[in-house]
Amino acid sequence: MAAAVDALADPVRAQGAQRFFKTGPGDYAEGDRFVGVPVPQLRSLTRTFTGLEPSGVITLLDSAMHEHRLIGLFLLRDGFERAATDDRRERWVELYLEAVRGGRVNNWDLVDSSADPILGEWLIDRPRGLLAELAADDTLWTRRVGVVATFAFLKRGDAAALYEVAPLVIADRRDLIQKAFGWMLPEAGKRCDAEELLAYLGDNAPAMGRTALSYATEHLDVTTRAELRALRQRRAC
Repeated sequence: MAAAVDALADPVRAQGAQRFFKTGPGDYAEGDRFVGVPVPQLRSLTRTFTGLEPSGVITLLDSAMHEHRLIGLFLLRDGFERAATDDRRERWVELYLEAVRGGRVNNWDLVDSSADPILGEWLIDRPRGLLAELAADDTLWTRRVGVVATFAFLKRGDAAALYEVAPLVIADRRDLIQKAFGWMLPEAGKRCDAEELLAYLGDNAPAMGRTALSYATEHLDVTTRAELRALRQRRAC
């Protein structure tokens, strides 16, 4: 499987990806390595290798190469969605959590392509305290998983999961947490309850980071957006 990915490698694309995904010293993805394969090609390979056993997925997730881990997550999701029983689905979720806690789901595209359709979907109609546990973790990527996984609930019109993890992330000023939190909030307004979102922002805008608030308010009318941003600015002063 890894060899099939490597056969499509493009060194020029790999260099560009390493810049785009901030892999330099001190950056959020320091040390991540790329072979230079675009996502559409990876998704095509996923279809070719559908049904890969968990051991093969684990091998991909353990790789130092970004695209190996990404296609490993695509295949993990495929295995999860195709599993015929809850026991088999749970095994895929366990593999996913092992990868998250082991630091192998360690870039924003890896998180965003997996947290909602694997973990979030698994927790629908189950106790969701795990989301808060992950969102409370200090590790950047683990915390982002806890936030982005709430998207599965938002798609079903349930914003409670997001508002439950919100107090755990609202003070985190790291850009990729700000963006994830700010991404989920307008989805809560669009898919669940716009008035509930406005009430939340009215109460919490002063405590929010600029990026999260900007994302959360970008689809509101100009007057409301300005009023909410002014709340934060008054606190900053």
